[in-house]
Amino acid sequence: METPTGAHLDHQRLAQAHKAAGDALRLSILQLLGRGSFGVLELSQVFDVKQSGMSHHLKVLAQAGLVSTQREGTSIFYRRPLISGNDAWSQWLRTTFSAIDASDGLQDSGLQHNLSRVLNERTRACAEFFARNADAFKEQQDLIASYDQYGQALESWLAGYQGQSRYALEVGPGEGAFLPALAQRFQQVTALDISAPMLAQANAMVNQHQLSNVRCELGDTQWLLQQEHPAVDFAVANMVLHHVPAPQNIFADVYQLLAPGGALLITDLCRHDQSWAKQSCGDLWLGFEPDDLTDWAHSAGLTAGDSQFLGLRNGFQIQFRLFYRPARGAESPLERTL
Repeated sequence: METPTGAHLDHQRLAQAHKAAGDALRLSILQLLGRGSFGVLELSQVFDVKQSGMSHHLKVLAQAGLVSTQREGTSIFYRRPLISGNDAWSQWLRTTFSAIDASDGLQDSGLQHNLSRVLNERTRACAEFFARNADAFKEQQDLIASYDQYGQALESWLAGYQGQSRYALEVGPGEGAFLPALAQRFQQVTALDISAPMLAQANAMVNQHQLSNVRCELGDTQWLLQQEHPAVDFAVANMVLHHVPAPQNIFADVYQLLAPGGALLITDLCRHDQSWAKQSCGDLWLGFEPDDLTDWAHSAGLTAGDSQFLGLRNGFQIQFRLFYRPARGAESPLERTL
């Protein structure tokens, strides 16, 4: 059944959507999918529902146009549909999802415990991959995009930065290729990673270049929020979101870490179908639609800035996306010409 595109909603379509959403469990599912994509087994674990029952609920929601699917290798994940239009159906979806997000459907402590278990399992699998493959990290990255291929473009974004130069944060620094450039521009730099072997490689880069103003920390953005870290002027997540168990959370966490007017630079793959990257490179997600990053940023309170796209010969495309935490009466801290 096609989504209405005219000025008015088809009553039958609207009735089907209201009926699909008129169930407490399905409302909670929709609320959770506002935080990211989940597989049917993961949703069954979070809500403690048999897989067959969860599949039924997802089918009802999908037939009503309230959820969509995306393939990640051999796995199917459920998510909210992308809303890019301004027609009556899109407006209704935005209003409905906004009301659902404001509800208390996910506050149950048991549900929160189950959700933490699911996300922790994703984190564990990611950390174990990099623990096993840290020594081959550069070789694996070269299969998709080596720093040599896009580093100059990334550093040009940094060169155009016009904001404060006190504190910078890199989430998931990998081998630390971007750290020398950050260390030259900022008084203090924090390199944050959940993988001890990968952090050791970043620390080796720090020692090699004698970057006395760079501090390597083992943890994630949630951990850093608990450390009373100074407000960050510039944060970067370079080719890391496709490894993160819950990418949307990075935007929300970094928003809290940023100083007013501070900038977040995301460099990551555009959506692709090369599923071998999951096994060979430990990717959890096969890139991202630009609209997804924009929606996640807006949901976190960030404002979208400039963007740039770089195509690679192997069929991958990299997106450079700027977001910033608004400051009253202030312009974006990055004023640049691509």
